[in-house]
Amino acid sequence: MNKNIEIRTTKDGSKTIYLPDFDENYHSFHGAIQEANHVFIKNGLDFLMHRDSISIFEMGFGTGLNAFLSYLRSKDSNQVIQYVGLEAYPLDKHIYSEMAYSRQLGLVSEQFYFDLMDAKWGQFIDVSENFQLLKIKSSIEEWESDQKFDLIYFDAFGPRVQTEMWNLEIMVKMFKLLKTNGVLVTYCAQGQFKRNLKEAGFEVNSLPGPPGKREMTRAIKINKNFTTN
Repeated sequence: MNKNIEIRTTKDGSKTIYLPDFDENYHSFHGAIQEANHVFIKNGLDFLMHRDSISIFEMGFGTGLNAFLSYLRSKDSNQVIQYVGLEAYPLDKHIYSEMAYSRQLGLVSEQFYFDLMDAKWGQFIDVSENFQLLKIKSSIEEWESDQKFDLIYFDAFGPRVQTEMWNLEIMVKMFKLLKTNGVLVTYCAQGQFKRNLKEAGFEVNSLPGPPGKREMTRAIKINKNFTTN
């Protein structure tokens, strides 16, 4: 993918990346941080907060915002998180250095964010006692894993730009990556995408979306004994 890149400030004051060649943002124009918090933290990680430890797979590591917010939540909750982020097109440091998420969140230091973003690709690192990170440079089509995850953050570019990322084949792959009772969350609520999730075996729930978006999607690899308590 051609990476002609612009950095833009979203409506909540946080920054995102805009790709003019595709007319596509990495995050919502209405607010990068508030979208990530609503979709991936509130309706993903917090949904499984009752578990002492959790494994997360992120499809679309991007600016590292979802990983950073998950890391901060692990510090507050003492939940142990093993985080695997997949990214086909890693950002250069001079790009992600301009995101300034730490300042937007009122943190004194940006070091925690850079610990994630500067981490070597292809090897697990202990970012903290409770947060272990593995970043993988690969497309989802080429990547295979025997690991099973509790939670998937599906944060690929939208169906208008990357239709192939939301098709049935990819959703079957996501289903296989999850443990039983595992959860997938995404900002996307497209009808065909939700039908693909159902065909892959998921129970699909439409939830209120973040600001500027009516709905988002949470899908569960469910069995009849599933409970969130």
